[in-house]
Amino acid sequence: MSFCDNCVKGVIHEGTPKGKWEKLGGVDCYVAAPTIDYPKDKAVLFMADIFGAQLVNAQVCNGLDVILLSGLPTLTLYLQTMIMKLMADAFAENGFFTVIPDYLNGDPIPLDGLDPGSGFDIGKWLLNHGADQTRPPLDKVINALKVQGVTGFGATGYCFGGRYVFDLAFENVINVGVVAHPSLLQVPADLEKYFATSRAPLLINSCPVDSVFPPEGQAKADEIFGGGKFAPGYKRNFYEGCTHGFAVRGDLNDPNVKVGKEAAFRETVEWFIKYL
Repeated sequence: MSFCDNCVKGVIHEGTPKGKWEKLGGVDCYVAAPTIDYPKDKAVLFMADIFGAQLVNAQVCNGLDVILLSGLPTLTLYLQTMIMKLMADAFAENGFFTVIPDYLNGDPIPLDGLDPGSGFDIGKWLLNHGADQTRPPLDKVINALKVQGVTGFGATGYCFGGRYVFDLAFENVINVGVVAHPSLLQVPADLEKYFATSRAPLLINSCPVDSVFPPEGQAKADEIFGGGKFAPGYKRNFYEGCTHGFAVRGDLNDPNVKVGKEAAFRETVEWFIKYL
């Protein structure tokens, strides 16, 4: 795939998603296809965070009137679920056929699930969303795409989704990997395993305030991969003033976060342009 130096289109922050939900291998997926000609043998897997990309409430909010009647919490939820779909659309705008697989099996955590006092049991949720439950639908989607002729896969994972970028890279299912503030990684073990087993160039978008992939873990990644030691390719970006989640659900009213989110998206696109 070839682009000019200055024609990368930025991330989309608002609007109506242009992609569509469809079944791939029997799994619900949000599919964003470029409107321009694009290589049909390549696809980007967009690995969502624990909030997923689907609107919960059985996706009953098909019109703004329903949303408004439901009140502010539902409106906020609706807007939040637009974010990842708009990001997938933005990858498509840059020429990449992009798929968000519902590897959470229709069971993301509630938007307020991590808020203080919510009472949501994240530990129990994680027990029901381990590799045994979440990897099979992802494999079904990948196999369905292969049947359609896809031979080259890029993957970008956010928070929870970063774990799956690593797992797919371990097996060389993907050709290119990108993670933003990844979670559930064992440091340094997973970094060392990636280095030893994967041929996928790795881009990490990181930030200073991140309890699950803190600066010391980021420094360990640089130690293992940096300085040209990882032959396929390695780069880590660090966005000052940003916190965990900035690359997908950051507060755009904060200028540092807005700059970080937009830069992380551009860096991801450029990584795919270079290596996918």
